[in-house]
Amino acid sequence: MGAVTRVLGIETSCDETSAAILTGSGDDVTLDSLVILSQDVHRIFGGVVPELASRQHLTAVVPVVQRALVDADAVLADIDAVAVTHAPGLVGALLVGVSFAKALAFGRGIPCVGVHHMEGHLFATVLEHPRAVPPFIALLVSGGHTLLLDVSAWGQYRLLGRTRDDAAGEAFDKVAKMIQLPYPGGPHVEKLAANGDPTRFHFSRPMLRRNQQHGDDDFYDVSFSGLKTAVLRAVRAGTPDDFPDIARGFHDALVDTLVEKTARAVEHCGRTRVVLGGGVAGNRTLATAMRSRMDRLRTEVYAPSARLASDNAAMIARAGLFHFEQGERAPLDLNAFASYPLPGLVSA
Repeated sequence: MGAVTRVLGIETSCDETSAAILTGSGDDVTLDSLVILSQDVHRIFGGVVPELASRQHLTAVVPVVQRALVDADAVLADIDAVAVTHAPGLVGALLVGVSFAKALAFGRGIPCVGVHHMEGHLFATVLEHPRAVPPFIALLVSGGHTLLLDVSAWGQYRLLGRTRDDAAGEAFDKVAKMIQLPYPGGPHVEKLAANGDPTRFHFSRPMLRRNQQHGDDDFYDVSFSGLKTAVLRAVRAGTPDDFPDIARGFHDALVDTLVEKTARAVEHCGRTRVVLGGGVAGNRTLATAMRSRMDRLRTEVYAPSARLASDNAAMIARAGLFHFEQGERAPLDLNAFASYPLPGLVSA
C-alpha cells in the first residue's frame, strides 16, 4: 500500500450539495463520511431551476462540509487534498463548489483536483464493490448522459456508444411528467410500472434491430426521443387508468434497450464485468435485468446503491484520489463548464 491520502470531495453539479471524506491509496480506500443535501424545492417546478440550485448551494456548502468533517472525526488540518466537480453540470451550481474548493485548498496550502462528474460515477460503484475495478464495460446512465464505455484501466476509457438525443434519466423525467408523476421521475415510473400490464403497450426498442452488426454507427448508440413520442401518443389516446400499463411498456422498452446494448459490448470486447453508474443505475429493475442477461454470458454485474448512484461527493473524492496519485493538480484558474469531454476518452 502506498502513501495514504485523505481527500475531501465536494459535489455541486446540479441539485445536491454533497461533501465526503475518503482515506486510502489506490483501490484500497475507506469512505469516512458522506453527506448529501438534496434540494426538494425543485419538485414544485417539475425540474431543476438553475438559479435556485446555485443559491441553495451557496447556503449549504459550508455546513455540509462541516458535517462531513464531524462525521469523519476529522478537522481541516487532516485533509491532504480537495477534489471538486468542475464539469459538466449547471455552471452556476458548479461555480459554487469550485470557488469554495479552490479557496479552501489555497487557504490550507493543499492541492485541489478538478473532477469530471461522469468519471466520478465510474468510480462510485467500487466504493461498495471491491471487484468493480477495470477492466470492465461501463454503462453510465444519468439525467444528462448515457454512455457505454470499455474501461481497460482507470483513466483509459474507450467510447462505444452514447445517446443521440435524450439521456435515459431525461426520458424518465419527461415520461413521468406526461403521466402526472413527481420529479425526479425515475423512481416513480419504476414503482408505477411494477403494477402495470406488460402486454398492453409494447413500444419498439429504439435503435435495436436484429440485422445490426458491429461497425454499424448505431450498433451501440441509443436514442429515446422516438420512444418518448410513442409514449406521448399513448397517453393522449388513453386515460389515467392506462398510466400504469403505459409506464410498464416504456420502462420495459428502455431497460431492454440498455441491457442489449451492454450485452453487445460485453460479447465484442470480451469483458467479464459490467459496472453501472449514474442516477438511473439506482433503478433496481435495470440492475436485475442486467444480471439476468449477463448470467448467460458468465459476466458479473455491479451496481451502486441508490445513495451512491445519486450525485454524491464520495465518488468525486474517489476519482480525485486517482488523479491526485497521478500527480495532477488544478491551477488556481480552474473553471466550471456546462459540458466537457471525459478525460482519457477515445472513440472506439
